Amino acid sequence: MYSEEHLYSIALRECNFIGDINFFKLVRSFGSAKKVWETHKKELSKTDGIGTKTVSDIGNSQHLKFAEKEILFCEKNSIKINLRHQNELPFLLKECDDAPAILYQKGNFEKNLKTISVVGTRNMTSYGKKFIEDFFEESKSHPYISVSGLALGVDKEVHEQSLKHQIPTIGVLAHGFHTLYPSKNKKLSDKILEENGGLLSEFNSSRKPDRENFIQRNRIVAGISPSTIVVETAFGGGSISTATFANTYNRDVFALPGKITDKYSQGCNHLIFQNKATAISTIKDLLDLAGFNNPKEKTEELFPHSYATIQLSENQELIYKKIADNPHICLDDLAEQISIASHRLLPVILELELLGKVKSFSGRQFVAN
Repeated sequence: MYSEEHLYSIALRECNFIGDINFFKLVRSFGSAKKVWETHKKELSKTDGIGTKTVSDIGNSQHLKFAEKEILFCEKNSIKINLRHQNELPFLLKECDDAPAILYQKGNFEKNLKTISVVGTRNMTSYGKKFIEDFFEESKSHPYISVSGLALGVDKEVHEQSLKHQIPTIGVLAHGFHTLYPSKNKKLSDKILEENGGLLSEFNSSRKPDRENFIQRNRIVAGISPSTIVVETAFGGGSISTATFANTYNRDVFALPGKITDKYSQGCNHLIFQNKATAISTIKDLLDLAGFNNPKEKTEELFPHSYATIQLSENQELIYKKIADNPHICLDDLAEQISIASHRLLPVILELELLGKVKSFSGRQFVAN
């Protein structure tokens, strides 16, 4: 079920000074985690941004022994091991610079479905609860996956409302699969798996739910979706970090405004005030802005013949066809495949975007409309 590459990836990620970014640099330079493990440290340290201290722990046999046990644990507990460098992560998460090198998974994750992350305080009020209920009631006809952190309060309500409306939901954990925190959500996590949802974690079975893990977990919640909704949070709440990550990844952030005197609306109000989130006015507007309602259909209703009058130039047609045939192709790959320098491609792609023929994502990746 698991290859040598899984074994060496787990061992490499266990090494001191090898975080997700250094891991990816090394495997990209040498081709595989196994190759990195077997290459002389002097050669490894020549990698751009990697020094002798960084590679000093690579090759430690104790990490290989740990990796062997971890693979046995995953096999016994039906845990899938997704490797970033083998393109096994969800697309949007994979494009983040600090995406996890390894993502452990229980249950399902339908990568072709749209995702939306919904987060908030553990101290949810009736105002936040009512918003979540209304959001899932109004969005239930759309095919998508909800993502949250499987904590108490807002997270728990998000997962429960998803299940109620038969919307697949993903819980992102701040620890390994050997435990579940908070334990009160054990039945909920089982129900998520039963109802075609899934659980994700970047942490192996030795990692406990330590405080710092929750901030690290939040970047996955933010990175995995094109949009993050912050329901309620106080100043300095964990959801602020999720919103910050989402902004860093060039994702959309929406926040539910509230009274300035309400403690658990103050964080949302501050995000809106700092232009780090769009204020939610109505759920219909939120669904439109988050792309649930296809704007192309509305454009065709207002301008029924406009799409037929667009005449592409030879260059535009060539680039558009290549993007259409290769969804999410990146700029460098596009330039290589059609033998046009990337600096000459960008103006044409911008023209295609203005014509509504192409959509760009962060990381300079493109899809055809």
